[in-house]
Amino acid sequence: MFDMLISFESFIFLMIASFLAGFLDSIAGGGGLITLPAYILSGLPMHMVYACNKFAAACGTTIATLRYYRNKMVDIPVGLMAAAGAFLCSAIASRIVLYLDDHTLKTMMLIVLPVVAVITLVNKNMGNEDLSHLFSQKKKYVFSFLIGCFVGFYDGLVGPGTGTFALIGFCLILKYDMRTATGNAKFLNLASNCAALVVFLLAGTVYWIVAVPAAVFNILGNYIGAGVAIKKGAKVIRGMLMVVIVLLFIKMVGEVIIGS
Repeated sequence: MFDMLISFESFIFLMIASFLAGFLDSIAGGGGLITLPAYILSGLPMHMVYACNKFAAACGTTIATLRYYRNKMVDIPVGLMAAAGAFLCSAIASRIVLYLDDHTLKTMMLIVLPVVAVITLVNKNMGNEDLSHLFSQKKKYVFSFLIGCFVGFYDGLVGPGTGTFALIGFCLILKYDMRTATGNAKFLNLASNCAALVVFLLAGTVYWIVAVPAAVFNILGNYIGAGVAIKKGAKVIRGMLMVVIVLLFIKMVGEVIIGS
């Protein structure tokens, strides 16, 4: 039915994974924890995996960002400063990815992913209230740009958990509540995704037969997920963060078992 590099069954599996990833990513980040393993299992080369994942994620995150913006769940100047840092550093890191082999990329994923789980677990009260007013506007701009640089570089180089890192950064460093931190994180994540995507587009590594339908399913997941976060607020966001943590540990256990 399809002249593709993967089987039809793998194609269907990727579409389901893209929807679930969009739903999770729009609320607490971590969508890559679902899609990247799914793409790898499909048998696509790693550079196509990264490119297709970025294309779908960029499309989906655009929809989630617009929903958060329309519902005033974002500090726009801070979000834009973070987005600028993320765009710059994600583009640099994505360029580096093109020169790394499959084994190196998989090893980096294995090493970096647990960090976000540890950070979240030791800060159980983050995001309960908005204390960002304690910072001057200048400090907000500086810290948001630095958050964007760090998370953007991570996103371009590794990927999974980017939105979660951004959400945690805005909560822990700039003391935003969960809802606003999530909105800020979407601005950052969108810029980072787009920067990385430009690099992959120029390199010609996007496999369109898979990337386009995956983007449609990711958009649908992001739209529904953002709506849930807007209506339910901090409670559902915190719950989804715990889902991301569980996925992180499952992935790590799986990697250890496979590698043993």
